[in-house]
Amino acid sequence: MPRYGPSAGCARRTLHALRVQGRGVRAALLLLLSLAACRSSRSVRGDAAAAAPSRAAAEARALLLRPDDAYWQQPAPSTFVVRIESSQGVIRVAFERALAPRGVDRVYQLVRAGFFDDSRFSRVVPGFIAQFGVPGDPPLGAVWRSRAIPDDSVRASNVRGAIAFAMTGPDTRTHQLFISLVDNSRLDAQGFAPLGRVIEGMDVVDRLYGGYGETSGGGMRGGRQGRVFAEGNRFLDAEFPRLDRLIRARVEP
Repeated sequence: MPRYGPSAGCARRTLHALRVQGRGVRAALLLLLSLAACRSSRSVRGDAAAAAPSRAAAEARALLLRPDDAYWQQPAPSTFVVRIESSQGVIRVAFERALAPRGVDRVYQLVRAGFFDDSRFSRVVPGFIAQFGVPGDPPLGAVWRSRAIPDDSVRASNVRGAIAFAMTGPDTRTHQLFISLVDNSRLDAQGFAPLGRVIEGMDVVDRLYGGYGETSGGGMRGGRQGRVFAEGNRFLDAEFPRLDRLIRARVEP
């Protein structure tokens, strides 16, 4: 038997109302009641659909505030692609777990939980790197700033388009990432292990605003990120309004 959804049910009820005997006040009343029921049904479904993203966002934020949850032990697949939507356009980055298992696992977990959403490309240095990963929501930064992971060995080179974790020394990688704008293979010897590379949208990366240089986000090693962590987007948007935005990052299906 064919199955009818709510819209089909509304249509059948309306048709029935039109076919009832008589075309007077009683028929008109039945038609109005049927149409009202249809509108009410659509409204309920619309409200439920609108509420679903809000619930998902709330659940993701709650997870981000629980760094000891079992979720954070889940390994990443061997390869995956992350789609980054920015104020300059879309950037697609391919990650390969064999290059840096610990680092790629961390990126996969953070992206799936929405960690990078609504943040800023806070440190763009022309001729060097574009860095991001400080959360726009200060409570998240307070939780994750000290959640470092052990190093991975360097198994690829920091060429143009490579992505790696920023760090201050051995075993200090947390959640800040950078994309090399040029050939930065000199960083290989310093322990910066690439996690993957940009496969689409390098022109977008090149367009990210770099006029503030080191003054906006500073580097982890520079020790100038206190207000960025303490005040998040509120500080960056007020003091450095031209920084580009990372709207959302998602693992592609």
